[in-house]
Amino acid sequence: MPHSRFSGSLTTPKVDVAIDMGNPFLNLTVDGFLKIGTVAAARVATEDAYHMIKKGNISSHNFEHTLKKMCKEGAYWGTVAGLYVGMEYGAERLRGTSDWKNAMIGGAVTGALISAVTNNGRDKIVTDAIAGGAIATAAEFINYLT
Repeated sequence: MPHSRFSGSLTTPKVDVAIDMGNPFLNLTVDGFLKIGTVAAARVATEDAYHMIKKGNISSHNFEHTLKKMCKEGAYWGTVAGLYVGMEYGAERLRGTSDWKNAMIGGAVTGALISAVTNNGRDKIVTDAIAGGAIATAAEFINYLT
């Protein structure tokens, strides 16, 4: 029977959480989902808090709306990140090498899948795949520089 473990540590300014699902693919996918989903939820919380304070309209209705929006955005961007990390890992395993091409493949497949799920047309799916591959490749190159 598979088992799961959760461990984490907090050291300033980096938060490192390790998820052990018993499979490297699942570990990376869940890790990407949690990290980026948390960032998306935090972005919504800070943005909405700013707008509520600016307008002076702090109510339970606005708070509830913010919580729903945090869950929606966190789940969406967490899913995108998990999908990308999983696709990049899969490309690395299939190709047997770890290089920028895996990021390009992962980004392109992720862009195409997210676009296809949202019922876009063929041309939009292709442009989203190209954009996803280009963004992932650029991010990988920038990561090599630092």
